[in-house]
Amino acid sequence: MRILVTALFLFLFGSATSAFAANVDTIDKDELKSILSSEDTVIIDVRAGRDWSSSEFKIQGAIREDPGDVASWAGNYGKDKTIVLYCA
Repeated sequence: MRILVTALFLFLFGSATSAFAANVDTIDKDELKSILSSEDTVIIDVRAGRDWSSSEFKIQGAIREDPGDVASWAGNYGKDKTIVLYCA
């Protein structure tokens, strides 16, 4: 499973993800645009519930998952998929 995390996600979660982030690729918006239509890509919005529901900015086709409960949803996505987590 390949996981990509946006820089903003890393910034918001700071040192708690520093060990994890050392092993994760990041991408910019142009790279994301180039893989959005791929069937091998899963876009996961990990914003807090209220931040997500009140936002007018969402990536079309993204799935919203609770960032505090990764253990309950992480296994739902195939290891052959590219997983993109974002928090904006």
